[in-house]
Amino acid sequence: MLRDIRKASSNLFGKIVMGTVMVVLIVSFAVWGIADIFKGFGQSKLATIGSTEISIEQFRQIYTDRLQQIGRQIGRPLTPEQARAFGVDRQVLQQVVSETALDENARRLGLTKSNAAIAQEIHQDPTFRGPGGTFDPVRFAQIIRQAGYTEPRFVSEQRKLAMRRQITGTIAEGVAPSTTLTEAISRFQNEQRKISYVKLEAAQAGTIDAPTPEVLQSYFEENKPLFRAPEYRKIAIVTATPDEIAKWANVSDEDAKKIFEERKDQFAKPEQREISQIVLPNAAEAAAAREKLAAGTSFADLAKERGLDASDVELGLVAKTDIVDKNVANAAFSLPLNEISQPIPGTFGVALVKVTKIEPGTTATYDSVSAQLKREIALERARASVEDIRNKMEDERGGGANIVEAAKKLGLASTTIDAVDRSGRAPDGQQVAGLPQGVDIVGQAFDSDVGVENDPINYHNGYIWTEVLEVTPARDRTFDEVKTQVETRWRDAQIASRLRKKAKAIVEKINGGAKLADEAAAAGVKVETTDAFKRTEQVAGLSEGVVRAAFRTPKDSAASAPGAGSEQIVFQVTDVSVPAFDAASEETKTLKDALKRMMDDEQISAYIRQVETDIGVKINQHAVSQVIGANQ
Repeated sequence: MLRDIRKASSNLFGKIVMGTVMVVLIVSFAVWGIADIFKGFGQSKLATIGSTEISIEQFRQIYTDRLQQIGRQIGRPLTPEQARAFGVDRQVLQQVVSETALDENARRLGLTKSNAAIAQEIHQDPTFRGPGGTFDPVRFAQIIRQAGYTEPRFVSEQRKLAMRRQITGTIAEGVAPSTTLTEAISRFQNEQRKISYVKLEAAQAGTIDAPTPEVLQSYFEENKPLFRAPEYRKIAIVTATPDEIAKWANVSDEDAKKIFEERKDQFAKPEQREISQIVLPNAAEAAAAREKLAAGTSFADLAKERGLDASDVELGLVAKTDIVDKNVANAAFSLPLNEISQPIPGTFGVALVKVTKIEPGTTATYDSVSAQLKREIALERARASVEDIRNKMEDERGGGANIVEAAKKLGLASTTIDAVDRSGRAPDGQQVAGLPQGVDIVGQAFDSDVGVENDPINYHNGYIWTEVLEVTPARDRTFDEVKTQVETRWRDAQIASRLRKKAKAIVEKINGGAKLADEAAAAGVKVETTDAFKRTEQVAGLSEGVVRAAFRTPKDSAASAPGAGSEQIVFQVTDVSVPAFDAASEETKTLKDALKRMMDDEQISAYIRQVETDIGVKINQHAVSQVIGANQ
């Protein structure tokens, strides 16, 4: 819409029309007022919790900070629509109310904590320790700044947090799961079962006669929603990342050779040697060991005599710079192949060294590394130009161009997906290929509309622009369009219905005394068995529904459940085992800790709800909607 307005006002006639429209709007405001448009916007309070007021700007800052934190975690910004869909707005609002209620209660109880105590806690926080293991003021300032805090605000938040912990710690004190509860849940989690089963598939359904046209037409009419064409969107995508830009960047041989001369040593491969080394405590022991080696004792045997493992002796294939002790490095790289060094005084003792393999170093030529080097140069240039390209793209879009037009003008490649549904599939039912990975392009397209200028998405140190070019609304397909699909679904439904009946009949026979093996033979299928499994485990070849059903079925009884597709699984529970409860095991301790956390959370939540009731909580829902963008 904004682009259309800009285009409309780009000529003299358009400017006259738009000017007239603005005058009419101004007169309308003068006559009718603007109260209805901005109703409630003059109120600065978003919530009142007890005597504490939360302003709209305070909540906006908290909410924005939370969205930015989530954006950093997932690697891309979270739109207001996505945040509301995920319930972030409700979570943040509840968190603000709960924390403020606890702060209000702490003041009423007269709880406080001195500046010295807060400072001590901050100094003891491992997060703020430097390389020396002590509190680092520079690191502290950097971390809280990255988190969006000033020092006074951070200290204030730490004091509030300490008060909340004091209250919640008291509330949760003494709460612990009983042995009876822990044992019951342990037994529930660790119970194991074995089953024998058969799979009834399409072959066991028998022959399905071809349906008449009337039958298919009737099935289609009864199940029209199954064959409805979804909404499709035509979207354009432009990617500007260092990798993408580097693909079409040209680097001259002159530039590449200049960099090659500067970095020649980086492209050279140093000589590498396979080295064995034994370090002895003094020169006398080293001399004696050297004589043994000279007399034919192997490094491996000498190492065994001294209680050393192979990992203590074999350095592997290393470059000279890989050896920490410079004396040992110099000696090892001056030794001929398979010779043993004289005792080498080193940093960690007196060493004996033997070289068992030598791989000569190589010097790179420009031709051998030119492609790699040009790629690196192109990437470096691309990284520097990404922001400039972003600004130019935004300028072009601001001038009324869509992203395809803007990309063409800037020499960027664009991709157009002619039709994609919300699940990412094309009209042929296949997943659309070529979409950037790790970012929900399709989701953003369906949250947008034709002509809407979406913000660029941060992606791989660059940006992605998307734009909806066309919307094809969802519609009911005609019978002729989907006749083949209708017949396939009808046939699958007939097979599934027959198999359910067959499975039910077999279950009834087994529970009446028949044997699973006999019924399997009659149906032309084989009996399979499982190893013991828990109710939370996946069993190869069986659906979750079968696993759940197995734990609802008594030992030696039979039941059935759907398998993959139209197949039915008929099973019989052959074994039920519940391991003995061990109250002292690590597994039980972990379970008790998890249960205590759940009970703590429930106890604290109940306490906070009561505090909120006692002190009173009022929420300005209109202001909340304004902050989270629900009014837009």
